[in-house]
Parts: sequence; structure tokens; C-alpha cells
Amino acid sequence: MALEPTTITTTTNGGFVAADALTDLATDTALPLFNVEQVQLQFPIYDDFVAGQVANNVIILALSSGRILRIDLNRPDEIQDIHLPKKPSESGIIRRMFLDPTASHLLIATSLGENYYLHSQSDTPRPLAKLRGVSIEAVAWSPALPTSSTREILIGAADGNIYEAFVEQSNEFYRKEDKYVKLVWKVGEGGPVTGLWVDSLPGGDRSGEVRRVLVATRGRLMHWVGKVGRRGHEGHQGIYGGLFEGEQPVSFGDGRPGQGGSLVVSPDVVEQGVNPTRFREEEVPERAFAWLSSQGVFHGRLLVDGNTGDLGSRVFNEGRLLAKGQLTNPNGVEAAGGKRQVSTDDVEAVALTQWHVICLVGRRVVVANRLTGDIVYDQIALEQGQRAVGLSVDVQKNTFWLFTPQEILEIVPKEEDRDIWKIMLKFEDFEAALQHARTPAQKDAVAIAHGDHMVGKGQHSEAAGVYGKSSKPFEEVALTFIDNDQPDALRKYLLTKLGTYKRSFVMQRVMIAAWLVEVFMAKLNSLDDTIITGAELSETLSPTQTREQLEAVRAEFQDFVTKHKQDLDRQTVYDIISSHGREEELLYYANVVNDYNYVLSYWVQRERWSEALKVLKRQTDAGVFYRHSSVLMTHAATELVDILMRQSNLDPRNLIPALLEYDRNFKGPLSQNQAVRYLQYVVNQLGSTDAAVHNTLVSIYASHSSTDESQLMAYLASQGDEPNFDQDFALRLCIQNHRVLSCAHIYTSMGQYVQAVDLALSHDKIELASIVADRPMSNPALRKKLWLAVAKKVISQSNGIKAAIEFLKRCNDLLKIEDLIPFFPDFVVIDDFKEEICNALEEYSRSIDALRKEMDESSLTAANIKVDIAALDRRYAIVEPGEKCYVCGLPLLARQFFVFPCQHAFHSDCLGRRVLEQSGAAKGRRIREIQGLIGKGVVKGERRERVVRELDGILCSDYAVRRINEPFVAEGEDLEEWAL
Repeated sequence: MALEPTTITTTTNGGFVAADALTDLATDTALPLFNVEQVQLQFPIYDDFVAGQVANNVIILALSSGRILRIDLNRPDEIQDIHLPKKPSESGIIRRMFLDPTASHLLIATSLGENYYLHSQSDTPRPLAKLRGVSIEAVAWSPALPTSSTREILIGAADGNIYEAFVEQSNEFYRKEDKYVKLVWKVGEGGPVTGLWVDSLPGGDRSGEVRRVLVATRGRLMHWVGKVGRRGHEGHQGIYGGLFEGEQPVSFGDGRPGQGGSLVVSPDVVEQGVNPTRFREEEVPERAFAWLSSQGVFHGRLLVDGNTGDLGSRVFNEGRLLAKGQLTNPNGVEAAGGKRQVSTDDVEAVALTQWHVICLVGRRVVVANRLTGDIVYDQIALEQGQRAVGLSVDVQKNTFWLFTPQEILEIVPKEEDRDIWKIMLKFEDFEAALQHARTPAQKDAVAIAHGDHMVGKGQHSEAAGVYGKSSKPFEEVALTFIDNDQPDALRKYLLTKLGTYKRSFVMQRVMIAAWLVEVFMAKLNSLDDTIITGAELSETLSPTQTREQLEAVRAEFQDFVTKHKQDLDRQTVYDIISSHGREEELLYYANVVNDYNYVLSYWVQRERWSEALKVLKRQTDAGVFYRHSSVLMTHAATELVDILMRQSNLDPRNLIPALLEYDRNFKGPLSQNQAVRYLQYVVNQLGSTDAAVHNTLVSIYASHSSTDESQLMAYLASQGDEPNFDQDFALRLCIQNHRVLSCAHIYTSMGQYVQAVDLALSHDKIELASIVADRPMSNPALRKKLWLAVAKKVISQSNGIKAAIEFLKRCNDLLKIEDLIPFFPDFVVIDDFKEEICNALEEYSRSIDALRKEMDESSLTAANIKVDIAALDRRYAIVEPGEKCYVCGLPLLARQFFVFPCQHAFHSDCLGRRVLEQSGAAKGRRIREIQGLIGKGVVKGERRERVVRELDGILCSDYAVRRINEPFVAEGEDLEEWAL
């Protein structure tokens, strides 16, 4: 079995249309906010319904036969059929049922005063003995929403008594379900208690909770607030007795009994979609209440915050009355003939949704908006002659049910909050209106109205933030702030508006951003002028506050350019800020956009070198250093070189123009030359081998005005034999600048000793020429030539022959007196160097004697060699009979052989082959030629003897010496044979 709803009205989709006017945003009024849908049961029920309750998606139906049907809408095919313990004739017909919000506990009241309790886990109702005879009219469930027991509940009776009870399920026969029932209050005017409500309020502690109790009768509504006692039913103490005895209620109503009197409370907050209820501390939501009185429906909010002492008064003071006539006859009932007649129907039942009051008026369902009182729905739901059994609300699931004796109807809200935003807008509650606005057009309408409202009240700054998120024409808003002289509001509006444009709206973002820069600059200048002149910015701001505001606006500007730097046109911003003379802001912006060239150029143009260097210290882009190095080297060379030496990503070649320009204007010593300092760092510390760098350093050394060549010579010496500089270039520079020592060093390193000596002698550098002349130690002829040139120079410059001779003793191992005689003048007297000539002659005599002795020794050696050669013809060697050839291993005596003094013996042909392997091509051909002559007998006699001796000489050659590098073990031989 299942439940199938049959919709009475057609469901359509209602939406909002974006337009400028608020009326264009109205929804289709033909679309009802509520529908009444009939629920069709798929199983027959022959008895009438006498009561019905719905909670937590569970429907409880009471039949006239005494049966109770429990239907879980999540499983509609599983229906529980429950019977009362007694027949209706004994206990009476079921009159009322009370179901807690969790659908766990059900109280059943019959017409004969029998009361039963049924738990959701049981199918057997248990009688409540202590409540027998009590005609239950209302129940207030515990706010804790228990499941195993009801905990402390309040029960209102028809006689005006209010009981506190504790009911718990029991499966034991001798135990009673109602643990205790205690009378806690009696309504003074008599009559039934028609409604009860209990909820918890903030402010409880260990001594007890703070709770609110609402008690409704047909003529009065009462409100209690106070602490309740601690729980504990074992002693049957209860918790509400102290509240009713110690607190005085706040009452509403005249006390005169009338129709209705029921009390209802709005359901739980809807979790999905818009949340219409604001939560307070401790997450206690504000609910709405409605009390049906003889005058109509009195409704309001169940406030939870503020002082609990006057909470009841505030609740009733804020409440409003929906008059009975407005509900029963909103527009009059049209009768025959077109006349209007007044309806005589009463409001029989009432229920609350999140935003509306549902009333059952006769056969009609009338729904009124709680905020405005307007009737939003008026529909006949019952057939002629049909009456309603009850109106029930599922407070947890926000569903609304109407029961008749034969059918079930569901009152379904259809986007009941769709017009709440407009109502809030009329009440000027813009925050709530924006919260309930759904479409962008609705939110835009709220924002425009909110902004207009605040402008009307003079709250321009607040209006700017709201206008910025609306579609109100940009120029209209801007002119509003300009006309009212509100630059701060205009700035806030532009900032907000800029944040609403997408990145694709490039033009709009750039224009607004540029305007903002202008507005910021004007504001900063205004504040500066106020501070400088000492005048008050306004009647409310002191000079100190003005300075604080200046810093705040400056910080706001800095945040703006940091966040929106991509929206700012660089040149436009430079022009705007420069036109206002805002140096700090100009440089801040340039730093934000990483335009360090601009910052450096700015400081350089103003010749503020320290600020320029501070900026340069933070840079890592090599191009920045290259572009600004020339001017900074000229005016702050030492500091710049300090910075350059800390940069590892620079190419020194690109700094050479700046270094040369600096050196051209530098007039101090080389030790203070910063270009030299940097180049030395590059060469010595960085190990640069770039010829351009080295050439630059040589150029600076060579072109310096000082005659001291020590630093240049030290550098040249450090370069060694393979210098990194261009020697020809360096030589030209040194010659051009008369750097004799350096030229001589370069000539020497190039091996051009003659040029070096000639250069030194041309500049009368005798000592330097002597040093150079001694350099080519491996070439005595060249060395002698060089010393002759030096000697010629020395002799030509000497005033005395003896001084010249004394100087030339330094090379007496190369030059003799006869080498120097051509250089002496023709008129020189021999007495001046007679001693030197005598010494030379004596030296020649000793050399002749030594040569004669060597010749005698050589003659003796030759004679001895001849004797040895003659003895060789008579030398012999003994060959054993079994001797073998050392090459082929065959018997040696088998053919012609050779025997050596070392006793090694070889066949002639074997030795020839080995010699051929080691000899060159020419010697090999000669050996084969001689062997052919001897073997064929072509030569005989003495000629044959000569040929044989020639062959012996070839074979007895340096063959053994050539084999010195051959291994003992040839490739392929067994290594084990050599093992020791």
C-alpha cells in the first residue's frame, strides 16, 4: 500500500525578470504560493477518520472503530494497524491525539476520559492510570526531544488544570508508563487549556535550565520565563512546579472566553534554500507563534535574546493581530446578482509556516502573510457539507496536513518566500531583503534601493559600497557623489565597482583605475595641505587625526596599486602622479610594477645618488646595471663598485664603456681608481679570461699619467706565458704611452728579444737591455748577438774604456776582447785595455795546450782500437755438437751459422729473417741482395770475402738492442712454463 498525491492545481515555474523598475521584478501573481493536494490512499478504509497527526514524516490516523493506523511516508507500503485495549463502547471514541515532533511518543485521549500512551517501538497502547478521567486538550513536549521517554511534559486539561507528567515505555506488566503526574497550575478563569508550548532559552547553568512556557485558553495567552528544577523523576519532584509558583506570567487578552483558543508554533528552520530565521546565541532559533482568539489570529515572534525579565512583554508588544474579518471575508463573498455578502464562517483551525498563517475558514483554506497581513491564498478545499477533523503540522519536515473524515489533504507551499525580499524592501530591512533575493536582478534592485536610502540619509560612504555592487548607471552614481562633494564616497564606489568587473572588461577597468589614482592623489594633497597650513580638516578631526587619516589613505593607495597594478596604464599613472607632485607615491608605484629603470632614472635626474644606489642594491636584472652604470660610475664610483662586486650575474664586458668613461675623467692614483679595482676583482676573484676585460685593464694601466709601471708590470707578470690580453694591442699601447719596461716584457714574452733590446737601448735602458739579453739561454748565438748590441751601446756611451770593459765582464762567457775591438774608436790607445788583451792571449795559449793534449789522447785511442780489431780475426768460439739455433731450434751445424761472444748461435738465414723484421726497407733489400749473390755463387775470391764481411756486419747489428722492449712471454705461449 502506498500514498499517491493528486495535485489540485497546475504547477508552473515563476521567475523574475531583470529591469530597472521594481515592478518589473514582480513574479507572476497568477501563480499561487500554496496548493492543496489530495492524498489518494491505495487501500480502502471503511471507517471515518476521527483524528490525525503528522510528525517526522509519520502519519497517525485514528478511526471511528478504535483502530489506529501508523504510516511511515518513507515506507508507505508498511502500515501498522493498532487497536486500543478496549472497545470503543467501553473506552469511548478517540477524541484527540498528540504526537511529539520525533514521532516517538503518542498520547491518545478518548471521549470517556481514557488516556493511552503508545511508543513508536510498540504496537500496544498502554493506559495512563494516573491520567484517567483527565480530558487532555493540549500537550507541551520536552525541548530535548527524547526518544526512550517523554521526559517532563506539560498536559493541559479541559478543566483548566495543567499537569506535569513523565511517561516512559515499559514492557513489564506491573510497571506503569506514567511515572508521575503532578498538578502544577490551574487557569483562574476556568475553561479548558487550549494550547501549550515549552522551549529552552539561553542563560541556563548547573542549577537548572531557563525555559519559556506559553499557556493558551480561549480568552487569554500567558507567558512564563524562569528556571526549572533539575531533572529526576524518581522522587516525583518534577521540574516545572517552581517556575509556576515563583514566576508571574505576562498575559495577553481580555480573558473573555470565545471561539478557538488553539496555540501553534512555526516549524523548524528549513535547511535548504533561504534561511528565514536568524539564529541567536547557543544556536536557539526564533520561532513564530499564533494564537487563535475570538478577535482573530494574534501572532508574533518568540524572542530568545535580551533580558528575560521583560521577554513576555516584548513578545506580546511586537505581536500583531490578523482580524477575524480579514481572514473570514477578505474581499467579501460574491452572491447572486453581483452583490457582496459577509461570510459567517469562523476560523476553525490555524497553522504556521515559515512566513505565513494558514487558516481553515469553513470550507476554505486561507493563507495570510505574517509580515504584511495580506491574503496570498484563498481556496475552497472541502466539498459542500464536508467538515475538517484537524489541521496538523510536521514541524521537522515542514509539511502541512488537513484531515477530513474521508480523506487527507496536503497544503503544499510553492516557493512561499519568493516575495519576501520585496516585503523586506518595503520595510527598509535591506539586509534581510538581500538575503532573500534569489536572482541577480532582485539583488540588484535591493542594492539600488538600499543605496538610494542611505544617500537620502546622508550616509554616502555606506551607499558607495552598496552602489558599487548594483547596476545603477555609473555616471549617475558618480555625479551624485561629486555633486554632494563626497570624494571619499566616490573613491569607495570606484574601488567597489572595479572589483565587480571581470578581467575581460579591460577598458572599463583601466579607466576606473586611472580615475582612482586621480582621486587618491587629490585626497592626499588635500590632507597634506591641511597639515602644512595647520588648519582643521573638519570640525570633527584634529591635526593628529588628520595625519592618521593621511597615513590610512596612503596605505589604502598602496594596497590599491599592489592589487590592481595590471589594470593601471603605466604612463598614464606616471603622468597623473607627477602632475600632483607626489614623489613617494610615484616611486612606490614604480617599484610595485618593477619599473626600476624609472625609479633609477628619477633619482639620477635629481642627482640623488644615495637613493639611486639603494634601489640598485635590490635589483637582480643585469640590464638595469648596464643602463645606469655610466652615470653612477661618474658620481658614486666606490659605492657602485661595491654593489657590482656583489652581483654574480653581470657580464663585465657590458660595463667596459662605463669603466673607460670613468677612467677618462679620473685624475687620482691607480690605487684609488675604482675601474681598476673592479677589473682586478673580475680578473683575480672571478677568474675572467675575457680578452676585452684584460685589454681594458691594460689600457687603463698603460694610459695612466703616472710614470710608475709597477702595477702594470705586476699584472703582465701574473699572466705568464699564455696571457689573456691581446699582446699586439698591449704593445701598441705601451709604445704609445712610453712604457719601456712593459714593452720589453711583452717583447720578451713574444720571443722578440732583439726588438726588446733595441727598444731598451733606444731609451738608454742599459740595465734593462742586459737583463733581456740574458733571457735566451737556450740560444747562445742569439744571446751573443744581443750582448754585442748591448756592448756597442755601452762602449759608445762610456767615458772610459776601462769602465766599458768592466761592465762587459758580465758576459765574458760569450764575448771576447776581439769581439769588442771593432766597437772601439780608431784613436783609442791600446794601453787602456792592454791587460785585457794579454789575458785573452794567455787564455788562447791555454786553449791550444788543451787541444794538443786531447789530440795526443785521441791518437793513442785509435792505435789501441786497431790492435783490438786485428785480434778479432783470431777470436773463436766452441760449438757443442748438439747446439741448436736460437730461432728455429734445429741443429746448428746443419747449415751456415753465426756464433756470438755471448754464445748465442743462429742459422745464417734465421738471423737474416730476424734482422729483416727489425731493419728498414733499404737494409732489408741489401741483405736479400747479398744473400742472393752468395747463394748463387756470383761473386768469388776477394769480392766474395768483402760481401760476406758486409753481410756479417749487417747481421751483427743492434738487433738485440731493438728487442729490449719485447716481452719475455710472447702472445700464445703457456704462462705456466714461466711459473717459479
